[in-house]
Formats: sequence, C-alpha cells, structure tokens
Amino acid sequence: MKKTLPILVLFILFFSYSIKAFTQDINEVERLYEKVEHDIPMRDGINLHTVVYIPKDKSKQYPILMQRTPYSAGPYGPNNMKSKIGPSEFLMKDGYIFVYQDVRGRWMSEGLYDNMRPTLSARNKNSKEIDESTDTYDTIDWLLANIENHNSRVGIWGISYPGFYSAAALPFAHPNLKAVSPQAPIGDFYFDDFHHNGAYLLSYWLATSVFGYQKDGPTEEAWYDMVNPGTNDGYQFFMDMGSLKNADKWYGEDNFFWQQLKENPNYNSFWQERSIIPHLNNIKPAVLTVGGWFDAEDLYGPLTVYKTIESNNPNTYNAIVMGPWSHGDWSREAGQQIVSNIYFGDSISTWYQKNIERTFFHHYLKEPTEGKPKLPEAYMFDTGKHKWEKFDQWPPENNELKSFFLHEGRRLSQDSPEGNRFSTFISDPAKPVPYSQDIKLNFTPRKYMADDQRFAARRPDVLTFETEALTEDMTFAGEIMARLEVATSQTDADWIVKLIDIYPGDYPNHEYVLDGVDMGNYHLMVRSEVIRGRYRESFEYPKPFVPDQITSIDLKLQDVLHTFKKGHKIQIQIQSSWFPLIDRNPQKYVENIFKAENKDFIKATHRVFHTAEFASKIEVMVLP
Repeated sequence: MKKTLPILVLFILFFSYSIKAFTQDINEVERLYEKVEHDIPMRDGINLHTVVYIPKDKSKQYPILMQRTPYSAGPYGPNNMKSKIGPSEFLMKDGYIFVYQDVRGRWMSEGLYDNMRPTLSARNKNSKEIDESTDTYDTIDWLLANIENHNSRVGIWGISYPGFYSAAALPFAHPNLKAVSPQAPIGDFYFDDFHHNGAYLLSYWLATSVFGYQKDGPTEEAWYDMVNPGTNDGYQFFMDMGSLKNADKWYGEDNFFWQQLKENPNYNSFWQERSIIPHLNNIKPAVLTVGGWFDAEDLYGPLTVYKTIESNNPNTYNAIVMGPWSHGDWSREAGQQIVSNIYFGDSISTWYQKNIERTFFHHYLKEPTEGKPKLPEAYMFDTGKHKWEKFDQWPPENNELKSFFLHEGRRLSQDSPEGNRFSTFISDPAKPVPYSQDIKLNFTPRKYMADDQRFAARRPDVLTFETEALTEDMTFAGEIMARLEVATSQTDADWIVKLIDIYPGDYPNHEYVLDGVDMGNYHLMVRSEVIRGRYRESFEYPKPFVPDQITSIDLKLQDVLHTFKKGHKIQIQIQSSWFPLIDRNPQKYVENIFKAENKDFIKATHRVFHTAEFASKIEVMVLP
C-alpha cells in the first residue's frame, strides 16, 4: 500500500517551502534595488504618495516604469519592500526605475477619491483643474527633475483599475511618456465591471465597499469594512435580500459610490463623463493593450481601447494581445493555464512576459530605435485550437460575415428560416436562471466564463439552438452581433445570449478536469452578454416594451478568436435572467430598478421569433 504523509506534515512542508520562496523573492528585490518614498505635489497643491525602487547599480541610466493604483503602493516604510516589482521578473532583472503611486484620495495620498475621474477635454497650463492625466503628467515632471540615473524615458503599465489609470495617461501625455500598456483596462464603468449594457452586475455588489468610502487622510490601513454576508451561497443571499432597495441595510449614505449607482441607472452624463474612450485622440506614446478572452471583469475595456486608438490614431504604434486568461492571469505563472475545466497549455504567461511585454518595453524604453518592435499588430490566442495566431490588424481584414439563423426544433443553421414560428419560455424572477452551478459568493466572478453550460441548456426557461456536428473546422475571428426579434407579455425584460462550443460525446478528459465534470458533451461558453431590454434603442433614454409587440433587439457580444473543431456543435442559448451575476429585472417597467419594490417582480412570457419576416440570427466574422 502506498504510504502518505499526514496532512499536518504536508502543510508544514508546503508552508516552509512558501516562506522560503517568498524570502528568495524578497532577497532578490533587496539585492538589486533600493527604495525611497516621496509625497509629490500636484498642480492644485495635493500630494500623492509615491514609492520608488531604484537599481543599486549606478553605473548606467535606467528608464522609469510606473504604475498608478487605488489598491495601495505599499508596503510602506524604508525597510518594507515588495516581494516582486515591475510587470514581470524579466523586467525586474533587466533594470528599470519602478514607481508605484497611490492615486488621489487613496491610501497614503491626499485628496478626495473619484471613481473613473472624468477626463478634462482641454488643457490650460496655468489652470489648477486636475484629472488622472494631469496627475500623471505632474508626477513624471517631478520624477525627471528629482530622481537620478534615469534615461529620460518613461513607461506606464497596470492591470484592471491600474489599467484604466494607464489609459488615462494617454490624453495630453507628457512628452517623455514613450510606452503605455493598459492591461485589462476599465474603459467605461457602464460597460465594464459594474454594468453590462444597462444591467447592473450584482456580482460586484461586495466590491462597493472598496470603492465607496472616503478616508479622513493618508493611511496605511484599510479604512473600509467588507460586508459579511454570513453565507457562501450567493444565490440564496441575494434572493433573500430581495429588491436592490433593500441593500441600503448594508450601504448607507456614507457610501458615495452606492448612492451614485442607485441615482444613475441610465447612461447619463454622470457615466458618460467617466468614460476614457472618447478621449483617446492624438495619442503619442506607443501602446500595447493586453486582455484575456475569459476576463469576467474587463473585456469591453481592452478591445474598445485598442480599437478606438487604432481608429483615431493611424500613425501611433498600437498593438493588442488577447490570451486564454481570466482577469490578470498573464501577470502570474501557475504552470498550467486553466480556466474552469479548459486546459490551454503550459507556461503561457511566462511566454507572453518574455516575448511580448518585455520586447515592447525594451524597444521603447531601453534601446529606442527607429521603426517598430518585432511584434505583430495583434497576438491573439485561438481558444479552440489552443495556439497563438498573429494578425496584421484586428479584426482580420479577410474575414467573412456570416449569419446563423434560429429555427424551430432548436436548430441553428446558415439557411434563412421559413414559415411563421416562434419559441416561447416563461421567465420567473422568483426562480432566476443561475449563472453558475457553484455554491459561492465571490468578490468578483472568474471561472464561469469557461464553465460547462449543460445545466442551463436543460432548463425550460433557457432556449437552445444548435447546429449539426461540424464536418470541418470553423474559426470565428472578430465581433459577434445577436439580432433578435422578440416579444414579451410584460413591459421590461433582460436578454442574455451565449455562444457555446459543444464537445463531442466521447471527448477525453485531461488531468486537470474538476471533480464531477466530464469533458464529453462539455458545453464551453465561448462568449456571452446581456442587455437590459429597456435600453434597446438608447442607453441614455430607456423605453418600456409594448406587451406582445414584436421588437428588435441588437446585442453586441465581445470579440472572439475561437475555432469550432470538426465534430463539435455550435449552440446559442437565450435566457432572461442570469443570477446573481446580474440583478433581477422586475419585468414590470419601473423608472429605477434600484428602487423597485418586491411586489414589482412578476412573471413574463417571452417569445423569440424565427420566421421569414422576423428572423432572429447571430452575425459572426469567420476566417475563410
């Protein structure tokens, strides 16, 4: 019989190894770098706390590589150093002056915090008006004047919210800012993170604590408390909460962000002013945007930032990388890259760090030369073939637009529908469709983006349409648009569309499949999206449905690069709840769902039409 170590011994060994590895990382940073901290004055007199790691080797000059963050630039104090600095170990060892800054109103910096602070549309050198771009500009000015041994070239990188601060440095950029890498950047809070096309992302409700409270002054300790739901069952917790107005029990008037969310359900000037997208004009620094195909938090951001810069700035170096990652996976290496039950390969993050990210910053900051770095315009990972592909532009110019039509009998094909048919389901807010089978209450979601969707396909309130088994590979590369013809018996409804890759029934398991899952007939969610139906014509001006009147719904799903392999099937799922990923729609039109009463939540009968006159379809871009 095989002998096994007692659990306690295994824990001690693991703990000892972890401490050793952590200490080795600390020692590497301490061996190569020294640390100083500064409070840098901004043009309006506010000081921003800034931590600087400087190479001990003073025999050469180094570029400055900066990250601005709301999540703490710490650890603070002269004897406390990060275990790792920079975007990767490669850049840390290459030698840069690494700068971390607490943004205005956070941690050790002064001032008031503002989520996605609006960007000024113009600059006056003598004005005291500020935004994230002016704070970045003033910081770079100070660093160049006060830090020694720099080569006058500056770069910025950041993931998620720091990705937004990276993108926000681009408008009216400092002339010494040469390279910017927004990674999983928030582009617009109405389409990333807290909202998707007008639907409120209930899965981010717990995060409201982090972003909703002002602090009294500089602090090294968190000044906010996280809500304790008292359970790991998120579905039950939010069902017990009932209407969103009941959330005031946890978030009062002192949580300014919760008040902003409640009072601004529509895409009004409050949200429009906070979008960085309209300001991505006249961009001078080189840009490398990075994202993950399975990023549940910020997928709109990287794709839209890249496309907007590309459209508005034809002479700017602008490239994009999209890999088989969930949120921020590319910044760490787990050995095997796995999202949910899908294994994509080994050391994919390390390969990206060494061959793409390092190359980009080295070219523009270390040894600047004429011309572009030896990188393609778009490095995109095919999530069906499990391999990297290079493109001269994104989406590829040789794509063909194809339509897949919904048919009676749950069929999906490229043939136009005939006859006069529709599919019907009943949506009950008292029993919403779960977005995951897992019993969990996440701070933010992750793995559901590649979860098996069989459980949803077998519910009566989820419509499914699928092709026959494919006789040859088919690669979707680019944007996806769902064009639905629908009717509802009530005055409001959400519409969720999912693109599914159905594996063959005899598809073999790999060694990383989670317990209780079989890859045979796996329903991989390739892409999914929601729209709150009241916003079908305008996100700014909602409009109720006329009961039982056929209405067009256009829903843009985010891009994919995915090969549906021979023998697989393509499936479309359509539903009207996705809980508690998004909040429940009462299905009775009310002016503000955040203030709906429990009695407003009612059943509705929804119809999706697939007739010659009213043909529901999915438009995709296919590589020939």
